[in-house]
Amino acid sequence: MTSLLIATNNRGKMQEIRALLSDLPFSLVSPEEIGLILAVVEDGKSYGENAEKKAMAYARASGLAALADDSGLEVDALGGDPGLHSARYISQPGATDADRRAFLLHNLQGKPQPWLARFRAAVAISLPNGDTGIAEGECRGRIIPEERGTKGFGYDPIFLVDPTEKTMAELELQEKNRLSHRGKAVANARPIILRLLGN
Repeated sequence: MTSLLIATNNRGKMQEIRALLSDLPFSLVSPEEIGLILAVVEDGKSYGENAEKKAMAYARASGLAALADDSGLEVDALGGDPGLHSARYISQPGATDADRRAFLLHNLQGKPQPWLARFRAAVAISLPNGDTGIAEGECRGRIIPEERGTKGFGYDPIFLVDPTEKTMAELELQEKNRLSHRGKAVANARPIILRLLGN
């Protein structure tokens, strides 16, 4: 069976992607499972550039086909921020997801509601020889001032998903994967994965 390396150390992302691709005829492995420790600087000018850079680096380092994603939250009232810097929205070392959510809500204080927003994601699949494909996905909604739900990670507890009236953190995994930016990007990437891996 062909192996596909899911190039993330984020357990939440790993769970989502494994569920989305569980029916494909590949063995889905994590960097941890193959003993790969790799840090890739995400300095691209788009989600696609960052995802491609990560996928290519992991494919070269492992000798396996690799899938990587990059995603961000874009809030209209903040001019599209935090965007590409969503995971690094606070510069302080050791900042948690809760710290980033609190900082985002602090920056929104005094700005008129609704705080319209979107999650965007890009997924890149790369082979060790450099062949690469990219797919994207988007999920629209709005930011709410109080956290709801415990199932998600990142900004999920304050992002209300159109048209559900639930936050991303209140959705069951199957529903989240159907509606989320990452779920849509991975779904759009399926034909690329099958083409590149020869199935």
